[in-house]
Amino acid sequence: MVTSLQHHATTGCIPVEREAIITFKEALIDPSNRLASWTGEDCCAWPGVTCNNKTGNVVRLELRNGECYEEGETAILTENSSCLGGKISPSLLKLQHLNYLDLSMNNFQGSLIPEFLGSFEELSYLNLSYASFEGLVPSHLGNLSNLQYLDLYDLRALVSDLHWLQGLSSLKHLNMGYVNLSLASDHWLQAVNMLPSLSELRLESCELRNIPQTLSTLNFTSLSVLNLYFNDIDSTIPQWFSNLTTFSEIDLSYNNVEGDVSKLFAGLSPSNGSLEALYLHYNKLSGQLPDHLQIFKELRYFYLSNNLISGSIPASIGSLRSLEVLDLSYNPINGSISESIGELTGLKRLYLFQDSREGSLSQKHFHRLNNLETLALSSSSKQLFLNVSNDWIPPFNLKFMRITNYQIGDRFPTWLMTQKQLSTLYLQGVGLSETVPNWFWELTPQIIRLDISDNRIAGVLPKSLEFPRGAWVDFSSNRFEGPLPLWSNVSYLSLANNSISGSIPESIGEQMPYMTYLNLSGNFMNGEIPFSMGKMKYLTELYLSNNKFSGEIHDNWGNSQALLIIDLSMNNLSGNLPSSMFLPTYILWLKLNGNNLSGELPFGTTINSTYLSLLDLGDNRFSGKIPRWIGERLTSLTVLRLRNNKFIGSIPQELCSLQMLHVLDFADNDLSGHLPICLGNLSGFHDVMLYHKVPPDVPYAFVPQVELVVKGRAMAYTKTLKLVNIIDLSSNHLQGDIPEEVSNLLALGTLHLSRNQFTGKIPKKIGSLSLLETLDLSWNSLSGSIPPAMSHMTSLNFLNLSHNNLSGPIPSTNQFLTFQDPSIYGGNPGLCGEPLPTKCQILTGQNSNGKGQIDDDKNEKMHEKFWLFFLTGLGYALGFCGSLVMTTFRRQCLLKVLG
Repeated sequence: MVTSLQHHATTGCIPVEREAIITFKEALIDPSNRLASWTGEDCCAWPGVTCNNKTGNVVRLELRNGECYEEGETAILTENSSCLGGKISPSLLKLQHLNYLDLSMNNFQGSLIPEFLGSFEELSYLNLSYASFEGLVPSHLGNLSNLQYLDLYDLRALVSDLHWLQGLSSLKHLNMGYVNLSLASDHWLQAVNMLPSLSELRLESCELRNIPQTLSTLNFTSLSVLNLYFNDIDSTIPQWFSNLTTFSEIDLSYNNVEGDVSKLFAGLSPSNGSLEALYLHYNKLSGQLPDHLQIFKELRYFYLSNNLISGSIPASIGSLRSLEVLDLSYNPINGSISESIGELTGLKRLYLFQDSREGSLSQKHFHRLNNLETLALSSSSKQLFLNVSNDWIPPFNLKFMRITNYQIGDRFPTWLMTQKQLSTLYLQGVGLSETVPNWFWELTPQIIRLDISDNRIAGVLPKSLEFPRGAWVDFSSNRFEGPLPLWSNVSYLSLANNSISGSIPESIGEQMPYMTYLNLSGNFMNGEIPFSMGKMKYLTELYLSNNKFSGEIHDNWGNSQALLIIDLSMNNLSGNLPSSMFLPTYILWLKLNGNNLSGELPFGTTINSTYLSLLDLGDNRFSGKIPRWIGERLTSLTVLRLRNNKFIGSIPQELCSLQMLHVLDFADNDLSGHLPICLGNLSGFHDVMLYHKVPPDVPYAFVPQVELVVKGRAMAYTKTLKLVNIIDLSSNHLQGDIPEEVSNLLALGTLHLSRNQFTGKIPKKIGSLSLLETLDLSWNSLSGSIPPAMSHMTSLNFLNLSHNNLSGPIPSTNQFLTFQDPSIYGGNPGLCGEPLPTKCQILTGQNSNGKGQIDDDKNEKMHEKFWLFFLTGLGYALGFCGSLVMTTFRRQCLLKVLG
């Protein structure tokens, strides 16, 4: 809603200014008619317009629109919003006394910031934040010598030079967050230093690269707020910090700032009287916290997580009585936790996550924390204990509690009954083993997030639990048993890795309408997957793997347009694959491996899964040809696994279009034909990185689990999957040469082509695959020598060339010195050299020191010439002997030649 102070002269607004505002309004796009009230003669009465009481001149234009964006940590443009758009008319220049202009939180859809805004001589306030302007920030803004407040936050804009800032001699507040300053990164501080009145500087996420360490003269001595959050800063703490005594807030978080944290605090000591907020999390600060923290008596927000801080927490921290937030998580802090933390009477949030120390927290650590609302404790060593008595009554009333990998005993802590405002509760991996007491279940109506995973809790889950609407519940990795309960208000439910049995109730789609996440994997559930699941329109992730589900997969997935992940792997499902599984618009993974599914894959004319990244149909009974539509329509695939089925025919050329592919597994099928030469063009195997196309509006990245066979063993990959590059075509009927183009796949980690009918030679340039760890070419009909360049494959640790027709010497340098198992060369009667017992008859050259072999390429040419001369001579001899009539003479000739 547009607001106005509506102060104006009794004579109304000045006509020329009224006409200027009307012209400005006509150039705007106003889909919701927000400015429909701008009628009548007196423009000073219009909402958003303010005039001078005495002169009638328009002095303020306030068109900020809170309804256009959903405000939170990050403002998000709403759909069907009431944003103003269009163009900013230069008619505004007729408002010569304008000193306040706010166009923030509108949507000007990529328009350029008008240069004429630099012509308002009396302007002291300019706010264009969240207004969707783009392009270069005009240097004409440097003409606004009276400007005190400039806010350009979250514009998709670029600044090539910041020298125009020196014209803003009155500027006190500068916010250019998310404006691209990369081209001005080397001189940003010098430009800002020309602003003597500056008190607030906010340059978060501006692609800055450093903080200059020194300044010849420090001009902005009134600087109170410095915000450099989330840049590319790779510097130490600058020396000029110690010359600023007016700091109230410093935010250097999410950078790569290095240095000794104790020196930082020593430099900040002169400003101890005013420092209220210190955000240093996610950097590379090291050293120990100083003992003199008590001088920062006004400090309210203290964030130091995700650094390299060591040592213990000093007792002086208990003197920070104004402290509201303390976050020391994810640091290698050791030693005991000082009981002085219990003296922080103003503390509201305490984060001590991933502590590496051993010891315990007692009641004394909390005895005066009357205002504590958030408590987050976690131990990386699992050797920390929360040691409080059974009858303890805490002084606080928590809203958020997260305790992970602390040892709290096998029983649920009874002091939780006193926490009447608790809405978020995590008790992960804390050693609980008793059956859940009834008093704990009585807490559920107030808890929106409940996680008691990774314990040893047993018993049957109650059917009648009540949760708030949209509740998030994780009871995974326990010993719960009995049937699946349906809690109607729950939106996130994980019961994975328990002993839940029975079938999924057919009515789940109607009874759990708000479900967005359902994980029942790793249980003993059976029966069919209910048809009503297709009615769960908000469902985004479905995990039912490792159960005993049977029957056919229903063909009702087209209504589940929110689905991102479907995992039905490792069950007893049968029948055909329904094409509707590919219909959810943003589906990322489809895992159906380890079932009894059969038939041909569906016809692909209706399939357009643009974002599908993982398709695993392995270990089933699918038949027919691999369809071409996989390469034509599933263009975002990174993992394609069809292993252990009954596919026939050749590998389609269309698969070469899968440029994001980094796992290709067709092993154990009945494929035939030649390897497509174009496989060498798969760029996903050219670089070590995960090619993943994330759908719009998906707020987080998924970490899939994929079961792959590597070095003869089945292994599960999750977070390391992005480093895995595999081609496995083993146990098929492929034939012909192995294309030389395979040598282009420089990021390939595993190449498994065994048990086929390949002929010809091993590609000569295969040695260029320097990252290859596994190479299996066994049980083929390959001939020729082992390329000497393979000895340069320093990552190779698994090799099998057995049962081919290879000949000549085995390379005996570098990596081949590590392959001492003769079986990896067995079945090649023409091979010789270590580790085989057959000695080679070919002499190898030595270097000037009499050590080592001659150059690999020369060595290879020598070998080729030797065998050429030998076979040529043998041919002449056989031709000569063939002219003899008597068999005895022929045999004698051969004995002479070969003897």
